[in-house]
Amino acid sequence: MRVALAQIITGRAPERNLDLVREYARKAKAGGAELVVFPEATMRAFGNSLLDIAEPLDGPWASQVRALAAELGIVVVAGMFTPGAAGDGGAKVRNTLLVTGPGVDTSYDKIHLFDAFGFAESDTVDAGTAPVTFDVGGVTVGLATCYDLRFPALFTENADRGAVVNIVCASWGAGPGKVEQWKLLSRARAADSTTFVLACGQGDPASQGLEVKGSAPTGVGHSAVVSPFGEVLQELDGAPGLLFADLDPAAVADARAKLPVLANRHRF
Repeated sequence: MRVALAQIITGRAPERNLDLVREYARKAKAGGAELVVFPEATMRAFGNSLLDIAEPLDGPWASQVRALAAELGIVVVAGMFTPGAAGDGGAKVRNTLLVTGPGVDTSYDKIHLFDAFGFAESDTVDAGTAPVTFDVGGVTVGLATCYDLRFPALFTENADRGAVVNIVCASWGAGPGKVEQWKLLSRARAADSTTFVLACGQGDPASQGLEVKGSAPTGVGHSAVVSPFGEVLQELDGAPGLLFADLDPAAVADARAKLPVLANRHRF
């Protein structure tokens, strides 16, 4: 299966961000990809209000992504924001991955919320409750979002559900050692679950001379494709770009035969 990772830098305007999705999805299709992955917060970058643009999965923004995927005949994974529950603390959104394309229409709500490094995602976002997998051309794929990358159990659960590929869409926070952690964790989760990991992040705004204010996680780049043994097969730098990779599910079967960590693990 040929896949593409679209490392973009989104801004405040959902329509302009949708233009980026159109541009990169068309390039991915032209390059032969069956699946193109966009980062978390593709709909609107963090550091901006979210309630005013959150919409249901059949809303106008998602519907335009769905129409694009249908037109191109490619599966698109993109981060958006859907309405959350209204509680005593006020309304919130959900940090959602939309997955749409030929034979696929599903979504995943981020389970582990980023309450770390001075940022409190749970102030504005409701957590998801369940893992999600989907199939592309007979290949089962699991989903994760950003901070989820620090929690191995989600990746092994996806593998237990048949996933041979795990997608991580992120808008990773910058700071000392954060790029190294992104790389380390992507490789570790691939080895934990003996799956390919497609780690697609927002590009680094600094690579384009853009000033970032506040503590919002706006991306560090370094999107990568990692093998089931934890080997980095392809990687971008901090700048926007499109990465292609060819995934052979037989490599997962080979890894699990040689290093059966899923079969050998104990649950305590």
